[in-house]
Amino acid sequence: MQYTAHYDSPLGGMTLASDGERLTGLWFDGQKYFAAGLEDESRERMLPVFRETFEWLDLYFSGREPDFRPAISLQATDFRKRIWEILLSISFGCTMTYGEIAAQIAVEKGVGKMSAQAVGGAVAHNPVSLIIPCHRVTGSRGELTGYAAGVEKKRWLLQHERAYLQGIRSLHAPYREPGRTSF
Repeated sequence: MQYTAHYDSPLGGMTLASDGERLTGLWFDGQKYFAAGLEDESRERMLPVFRETFEWLDLYFSGREPDFRPAISLQATDFRKRIWEILLSISFGCTMTYGEIAAQIAVEKGVGKMSAQAVGGAVAHNPVSLIIPCHRVTGSRGELTGYAAGVEKKRWLLQHERAYLQGIRSLHAPYREPGRTSF
């Protein structure tokens, strides 16, 4: 049995899905690939993982970087799961390009080159928006390309994160311009 809940974000409604224990989906309502993998029959019910996800979303949208992540269960190919793991490594307020992710995968696989388009397909099918931060992936020159929920939402999310980091900068050490995350 799968369960759902709804969250009202500053960018519109979001639908959450769970297997009863872990988060299996988080989508902006109506986005491309909305509710992919969700069974036709699901039951709306408030679960502990949904409460935890609401708390995460409340912190995020209030301008703070959450220091925890709800339990997530992903059903996908090993390739997609590895891409999503890389997305989880992109720091709050930073970005990484599809090409950089492809280059990292090529090194890991010991091949000369990996397709940035294949990476893009995996990024686009991320079932847990925001928490797995696919909005932090940009085109080769930093341009805002592709986002299942729409480029305007992607722009808003990145500006939201950078505004938070700029506020931190005034309180702490010098701010470094967002860029590729070190691994």
